[in-house]
Amino acid sequence: MPKSKRTFGVQAIERGCSVLDLLGSGRQNYSLRDLSNELKLPKPTVHRILSTLCHLGYVMQDDISKEYRLGFRLVELGQVVLNGIQLRSEAQPFLHNLASQVQETVHLARLEGSEIVYLDKVEQMNDPKGLRMASRVGMRNYAHSCAMGKILLAFLSDTKRDLVFSQKGLPRLTKNTIVDRGRFEAHLVQVKAQGYSLDNEENEEGIKCVAAPVRNDRGEVVAAISISAPAVRMTKKRIDKEFKGEVIKTALEISKKLGFKDVKPKERR
Repeated sequence: MPKSKRTFGVQAIERGCSVLDLLGSGRQNYSLRDLSNELKLPKPTVHRILSTLCHLGYVMQDDISKEYRLGFRLVELGQVVLNGIQLRSEAQPFLHNLASQVQETVHLARLEGSEIVYLDKVEQMNDPKGLRMASRVGMRNYAHSCAMGKILLAFLSDTKRDLVFSQKGLPRLTKNTIVDRGRFEAHLVQVKAQGYSLDNEENEEGIKCVAAPVRNDRGEVVAAISISAPAVRMTKKRIDKEFKGEVIKTALEISKKLGFKDVKPKERR
């Protein structure tokens, strides 16, 4: 593999990625000597990189031949990417239909680490006041301050939710942001019970949202969709009579497209 003329970022990470690129270039297995020769790096350096990658699951070493190959951790990460692409593709027609029906902006997001990531956004361009929201596809955002984030947090295990809070905390973004941990936990209990969440200008002043969960074929909440609108248009009456029902309905339609079976438990006789 030819050397790069310039080095960007952290050298150890670049070298680790070079090892992964070489292992994935076609051959099944590589010996330490092969890797050292191809990468033009000292064997001790390559061995340290391989030891770290093996420990993390990105590389595997054959017990007999002692040769190296890519590990299953990369398969897991690749599946995350593919799932995100599939989710967006399957959801798009429903998002466009919802946006057209309510004439407001619609979002799709999932939780990645301790933040939400916007996977799609369908924006209505006929707003007479020219109001535009700060969100964009690929953008990350705090989970606690927005409706989609609340839904995703509400269905997390206590352990994973604690990790989110420890990494990001509950910073105040507007005067309405819930920043008290006890109050927010109680709020999430309510969100989970009712099956939808609201953002009452907690993330962006002047903008309100209502969101619902998207489930996969195992019933796990893997994403959320929302309707977002200027606070002057998203009144309590309109939330209760229109937005809430439509976002829940659309989220269920997307879930069914992903294989979710909405089976109600049989009533006891």
